[in-house]
Amino acid sequence: MQVAAAGAPPAALLRRYAREAARADITLRIVGRAESRNLNRRFRKKNYATNVLSFPYGRGSGDIVLCHPVIAKQASDQGKTLRAHYAHLVVHGVLHLRGHDHLRRIAAARMEQAEIRILRRLGFGDPYAAGEAVK
Repeated sequence: MQVAAAGAPPAALLRRYAREAARADITLRIVGRAESRNLNRRFRKKNYATNVLSFPYGRGSGDIVLCHPVIAKQASDQGKTLRAHYAHLVVHGVLHLRGHDHLRRIAAARMEQAEIRILRRLGFGDPYAAGEAVK
């Protein structure tokens, strides 16, 4: 767990969310807008801060970068708790590390169902019920 931006839920909770989705070596890094934008521009050629980026390095392991200011604004805009939105994005990032994607409709539906199932085990509702978008 690496924290470069304040305001995220406690590290123990974020670790729990990640462990529920996979048992692998995962680094979670909480960053600000500038670092998120720089990473998104460098690795995805998109010049904006995004909520979550995943960097797999084999067998479900990898790095997940979470941008706190983007996540906090999205949670507020969507009427969700910060913890629920973080739980969703950590699970989303871990599923990317495990090879899931949402580039095609069928793959996206499978990934969403996996997210919903894992989040229910964590005590959260369906993140898509409120029309949440994950970039």
